[in-house]
Amino acid sequence: MAGVVPAAGRSVRMGSSKALLDAHGRTFLERVLTALREGGCTPLLVVVRNLEGPEADLARSIGVEPISNPNPRAGPISSVRAAIRHLERVSGPGVSGLALHPVDHPLVDPETVRLLLDAFRARAPSVAIPTHRGESGHPVILSARLFPELLADPLPEGARTVVRRYRQESLRLEVTDEGVLVDIDTAEEYRAHFPSQRAWEGDPR
Repeated sequence: MAGVVPAAGRSVRMGSSKALLDAHGRTFLERVLTALREGGCTPLLVVVRNLEGPEADLARSIGVEPISNPNPRAGPISSVRAAIRHLERVSGPGVSGLALHPVDHPLVDPETVRLLLDAFRARAPSVAIPTHRGESGHPVILSARLFPELLADPLPEGARTVVRRYRQESLRLEVTDEGVLVDIDTAEEYRAHFPSQRAWEGDPR
């Protein structure tokens, strides 16, 4: 099960790269990759806008080779597609799917990822989604059976378009980890979850 972290966005609402934000001594990217790695995902992929940028350098320092998104303006689905094409070239049929873990969900526990992977392996659904108190979260597992659909246009809502096609047969795993719901997109949300941290130089706090 590949672990895929899309990190090619411009973080416009945050005002600073979310992948590089400090979360109690570890960056968001480090936290997300730790959850995926300790949860049992391999290989790990970080999809970046620029292979010479700081996000790519950070990924390498963690031991993960970044891959480039050739068309980041197309939105998050372009990072998913870049990851799938890379997996098809490198891993072939050996990958059962991918665990899609946005970089702005840094509070997921590795045990949650492990539970989700175990449930996916036991039941082999097309989609597996962690839920907390009935609300859907991340990471989301997408079976390799869906790769052709994820690569095909049109997908007006990106990967969500495909996920919704399989809503009735998806596996929804209720977990105690509220981190699956924590989506940090803005400076205000960052400060709410990490009040003692400075997000970036010039942060007015």
